[in-house]
Amino acid sequence: MSGNVRLLSDTLAAARAEDRAALIAYLPAGFPTVDGGIEAVKAVLDGGADVVEVGLPHSDPVLDGPVIQTADDIALRGGLRIADVMRTVREAFEATGKPVLVMTYWNPVDRYGVERFTAELAEAGGAGCILPDLPVQESGLWREHAEKHGLATVFVVAPSSRDERLATITAAGSGFVYAASLMGVTGTRESVGEQAADLVRRTRATTDLPVCVGLGVSNAEQAAEVASFADGVIVGSAFVKRLLDADDQAAGVAAVRELAGELARGVKRVS
Repeated sequence: MSGNVRLLSDTLAAARAEDRAALIAYLPAGFPTVDGGIEAVKAVLDGGADVVEVGLPHSDPVLDGPVIQTADDIALRGGLRIADVMRTVREAFEATGKPVLVMTYWNPVDRYGVERFTAELAEAGGAGCILPDLPVQESGLWREHAEKHGLATVFVVAPSSRDERLATITAAGSGFVYAASLMGVTGTRESVGEQAADLVRRTRATTDLPVCVGLGVSNAEQAAEVASFADGVIVGSAFVKRLLDADDQAAGVAAVRELAGELARGVKRVS
């Protein structure tokens, strides 16, 4: 294990040693602006997140709900480029020393070039990539280059995944497993539900990798619920909504820092 993938693994292991789940935040690059997005990412890490996922906005974000779609649209209309995503990763990592991943659909990476993308992400200090729409059976080229550059490859599992499929996915991944707690698109929910706990249990039966749950967590109570059965709690739409609802950039940055602190307290309430 090399590069910042080790930092990611060590960070998740340290949270477990403290008898808590890790808090993993998601924010799209370039929202509300490139500079504003960088400040927001740094704020959630300063506020208490252990790891951050920097989203690479996409014109057709099929797995993302309306909140993240709105933010992606703003970022893309602002002229966001992959270079800006890499800059976001670099500045967040240099400012905090915490693991920074990129979450992206496959098409932009494929167009940009796998070797170029992985080399630049590693050079920026990135810990790895979450690729929600890349089928494991088509991931060989990506994994080859990611491994060469010391990057984690995080795959997504869903409640619909059969046990045999889970084993195939987790065997190919590294860093952690992203367990989508509910079928459908991302967004905050009233309840995270029993589906997530069952998915974590079935996933853990196939791997020693940490299993982190995303899709639906928006407050400290839900974070505590997920923390009682998962290794990490992933929160995205709730952070993005705080930025969308803010009167200005400074208020948005303060709001996401505050939410990170609330959620960080939530993940410590492990039963």
